[in-house]
Amino acid sequence: MPKGKTHLAWELALLPLVLSGAYALGLEWELFPLGLGYLLGSLFLSPDLDLIHSRPARRWGPLRLLWWPYSRVFRHRGLSHHPFLGPLTRLLYLALLLFPLFFLLGFALPSFHLSWILSGLVGLWIPQLIHVFFDRFLARKRV
Repeated sequence: MPKGKTHLAWELALLPLVLSGAYALGLEWELFPLGLGYLLGSLFLSPDLDLIHSRPARRWGPLRLLWWPYSRVFRHRGLSHHPFLGPLTRLLYLALLLFPLFFLLGFALPSFHLSWILSGLVGLWIPQLIHVFFDRFLARKRV
């Protein structure tokens, strides 16, 4: 399996291609949330959050302890590495952590245009697909 550095290197290398493709498809204002979601997905919401000592978990700094329960529920390369359910589990887990905080502090959720929300979610999802592709189809051969 590729190492964490390899995953991130490929994900970041493919970002200009993803943004160029989105622009060619007619997206303009949506490029910002797409790119931001992509970077957040690559750097902070990697499928490897199921390993509490992984690079993506360490990027959270002291807040990585928030991902400890997630790493106990999801075994490595299990559901967390599913191309569709994996990102969904991380987003739902993060929502479970953040919504009570928003409620207690009285924050209102900001409203965004639907196209921005969808672009951001697609941006979060694409690096997950790249990660899973590398894990499943480009595994290193063991000698």
